[in-house]
Amino acid sequence: MKKNYPIYFLILTVLGSTLSLQAQQTPVFTEYNYNPFLINSAYAGTNLDAEATLSNSGFNNQFPGTPKNFAFTFSTALNDGKMGLGAGVINDEIGVTSSTQVFAAYSYKLFFDFKQNRPYWQLYERTVLSFGVTAGALLYNEDLLQLGIQDDPNFAENIDATLPSAGVGILFGHSNFFIGASMPNVIGDAFSNQDNLKLSRPVYGYTGYYFSTSRFNDDFILKPSMLFKYENGAPFQIDVNMGISYKNSFELGLGYRTSSSINFAAGFYLLKNFRAMYNYTQRGGDAPIGNTHGIILSYRAGNGFASR
Repeated sequence: MKKNYPIYFLILTVLGSTLSLQAQQTPVFTEYNYNPFLINSAYAGTNLDAEATLSNSGFNNQFPGTPKNFAFTFSTALNDGKMGLGAGVINDEIGVTSSTQVFAAYSYKLFFDFKQNRPYWQLYERTVLSFGVTAGALLYNEDLLQLGIQDDPNFAENIDATLPSAGVGILFGHSNFFIGASMPNVIGDAFSNQDNLKLSRPVYGYTGYYFSTSRFNDDFILKPSMLFKYENGAPFQIDVNMGISYKNSFELGLGYRTSSSINFAAGFYLLKNFRAMYNYTQRGGDAPIGNTHGIILSYRAGNGFASR
């Protein structure tokens, strides 16, 4: 059967432009489970060892205009983990829309011990409250003239803007439990001089827990987690995920998103310092953008992933 590439292209480009006229929707990275720093700056420096992560999703998409995401992040701890520094670049493409965000992040952490009169020599899991901020720039482009839509002022010219960006985040962690919230784009389009540019300000919530399947054997570690996303002009989104790690050498993950998509991840750890993950997103219904493959490559210095 003949493939209707022009039809797919028209659907995708009109979809991307419609979103841009209402409120540009931000991407949701399936890989946030393996790099939460992408959505919350408070994660900068949560590991004492420096970590760098490269991720790419949608590289397999065949139809023009289908979603593609690329991200590179780096973060490290300072002052015995009391502070964290990080930086990153995120590129997102869908339809005729492309955006690139470059940012730097800083986090500050408060540590607590809820047990009174603990001996100074006794080891314990510290409770941490981390605050994070980001600052950077957003390079945004929409090639609206490519659509060829006539007699509509909203499509009369392309959008090409460079805007400041700023975000905030908070994270609470105790032993193997964590919960956090973030707003990566506080400024939005406040400094834009183009009336047809409407950037949304998504809010994320993220929580999870790591625990061993056996009290006496920690070969298998379960990692349930949930993501909540609120964005003006889009349905409220919930991701439910479950990961399982075996001896810090192999990991599998499965998740469901309320937009009727299923996420799958699998990967392995190499020489304790390297992690390679593959993720796959299958979208339900008649979504024209199809399914997506992605990869996540991470390096953690020092004790690496063996210390998690």
